[in-house]
Amino acid sequence: MARYTGPVCRLCRREGLKLYLKGARCDGPKCPITQRTPAKNFPPGQHGQRRTRRPSEFGLQLREKQKVRRFYGVMEGQFRKHFHEAERKGGVTGDNLLQILESRLDNVVYRMGFADSRKQARQLVRHGHFMVNGRKTNIPSFLVRAADVVSVRPESRKREYFSTIGDVLQSKRAPEWLSVDANQLSGKVLSLPVRDQIEIPPFNEALIVEHYSR
Repeated sequence: MARYTGPVCRLCRREGLKLYLKGARCDGPKCPITQRTPAKNFPPGQHGQRRTRRPSEFGLQLREKQKVRRFYGVMEGQFRKHFHEAERKGGVTGDNLLQILESRLDNVVYRMGFADSRKQARQLVRHGHFMVNGRKTNIPSFLVRAADVVSVRPESRKREYFSTIGDVLQSKRAPEWLSVDANQLSGKVLSLPVRDQIEIPPFNEALIVEHYSR
């Protein structure tokens, strides 16, 4: 599957806000969004400074969709699939979409504190280091459900990365819809998150719904 492999800081500059794609670096002084003054915080590329025209309605919808898609690290085809699944569920489609994105295994691993970024979490899942309810699961897009238990495989706990991550887990705060046991290197999905429990940048998911409803 094709995936963006270029410098991720360009994506943050293109969207004009922090997407937290590089973990702790995004909170430090080296973040390009933080370093640049508002006058110089324009999109990358040779035409970045010229993009002063007021965006069209379609342009606003597209940019909002790109922000959320890049924030979660999901490709277009999979993002569209998640949207259609959110449409089929009852309730607010935008809230359903965010709940589905938060329920992805790679995001849950990241939210629990096992990785510094969703990209790193996706790699750990693909390498088969995690189990869901005692079964090895190496599909990042796997959707967890309430009461599911996500844990590090016994074979993986011997690796250097996981042998020292217990202290890191104790210093991190998991969302209220998740619980983490740092000693057992596992966590439990207490419930699927509602909109108020999802910590994300100021996205307007209603524009995404309009974009796909054209």
